[in-house]
Amino acid sequence: MSRFNLIDEAWIPVRKLDGERAELSIREVLLQAKNIAAIEDASPLVTASLHRFLLAVLYRALEGPTDIDQAKAWFRDGLPEDRINAYLDRWRDRFWLFDEKFPFFQIPDFQPKTWRAWTVLAAEHNADNAKVLFDHIDVTRPDAVPPAAAARWLLATQTFSVSAGKSELSHTGTAPSATAVVVLPLGRHLEDTLLLNLAPQNRAVCADDLPVWERKPESVASLKAGAKRTIAGYADRYSWRTRSIRLRGDQDGNVTALAFASGVENASKDSIDPMLGYRIDDKNGKLPIQFRDRGLWRDFDSLLPDDTKLAPEVIEHATALTRHDRSRFPRSIMVLGQSNSKAKIEFWRLERFALPEALLSNASIRAEIHQLLADAEANQQALWRACKSFARDLLSRGERVPDGKDIGRFVEQMPVSAAYWSTLEAAFHDVLRSYTAESDPDAIRLAWLKTVRSALLDAWRRHAASVSVSDAWAIRALVRAEDAKDAINAQREKLNREIQQYETYKQSQEETA
Repeated sequence: MSRFNLIDEAWIPVRKLDGERAELSIREVLLQAKNIAAIEDASPLVTASLHRFLLAVLYRALEGPTDIDQAKAWFRDGLPEDRINAYLDRWRDRFWLFDEKFPFFQIPDFQPKTWRAWTVLAAEHNADNAKVLFDHIDVTRPDAVPPAAAARWLLATQTFSVSAGKSELSHTGTAPSATAVVVLPLGRHLEDTLLLNLAPQNRAVCADDLPVWERKPESVASLKAGAKRTIAGYADRYSWRTRSIRLRGDQDGNVTALAFASGVENASKDSIDPMLGYRIDDKNGKLPIQFRDRGLWRDFDSLLPDDTKLAPEVIEHATALTRHDRSRFPRSIMVLGQSNSKAKIEFWRLERFALPEALLSNASIRAEIHQLLADAEANQQALWRACKSFARDLLSRGERVPDGKDIGRFVEQMPVSAAYWSTLEAAFHDVLRSYTAESDPDAIRLAWLKTVRSALLDAWRRHAASVSVSDAWAIRALVRAEDAKDAINAQREKLNREIQQYETYKQSQEETA
């Protein structure tokens, strides 16, 4: 029996413009998008997956955009409701969460050797590779989960599953964009957000760009043999069958267990995801930007467009749509994703950044912000050398020559660099907001250099103050760390000279004016 149709049932969590929180159906979300502030879920992976899913629906319902002019027309006039309704009516039978022939995003004839707990769908509860502290769900005896939550996690696991190297079916690997930073420009309301991320594809690609619900489910035999194909387009990418899943429900419609194995292998490894930024690796070529142990803000320039075409396409698209209507320029972007070590999930993350308005008129803004971040990195190196000198003298305790690895580990646990970066992170968000259409890049860099100088000196002074009340060995190491003093003092003098140059130039400009 068919149960829980995603087009009609409430399952997508939203925050409306008036602050009310609710769960809505696909139809309600798309037709009421102007009254919705944002899609919001406790899981960043679910939030990203829901946006990508809705975009896939729009690509098929609108059969475009096929060029920037069509995208601008929809951005001006709004989403065409008649086309959305017609599409949802046509494909309604493919959106049943439970169905004998076409259960949504599932393999209907998959009979596993072992039924798994529903927790395998959710990174927050999956004991296989991401058991979370304070998560007390017993994965061997979990309670049933409501169909709305199961639907959300079904999308998230298809978007973000990483390879574990084992499967009841043929092993096919990780989701196409599972370990990359996903970027979403945010508009005034959800309709703007969706249109800002609806990057054009050419007409031929759009015609063959079928999402998973328009495709016939793969047979278990083909999946065992190793199903493999190329990505047809953005709708296909946003609904890729990374895992073969079949949900099992109870009489109340809740999900109690599921079949779970590898899905379809992506044969087009080099295809571009419009929500990802890229970098060039000397050995491996173009690679997506990923989360690292350090804050993403330190690599923020990689998300901004320039002639290299490595920035997320959605950023370039959002800029093109709003170039002549700055009131609708996306004031912020959301970055989401996870970090992994092979099949183990290290963390998942959601961050927000102001998107510099100067993108609309300043073609060199990526290079300018790159220089600001390079300034910060260069000064941190001086701080690191100071900390290394202190650590070496402290660990030597006489004539002993400490091992280099021990010195490195000691420096890593010192709070000096953390204090430095913490100060600069807050200041960097202010810098992004200061990049308006009328801003002066020289004035921004001058203020930034002063902030870097202050952060550098304050971080070392706080360290010295904490050591001054420590034991004799630590005080002795601080006194003997002449290299440390020289490194920081040399960097301070370099900053002073550069700051003086900017101030002199600024004064001459004011006098000329």
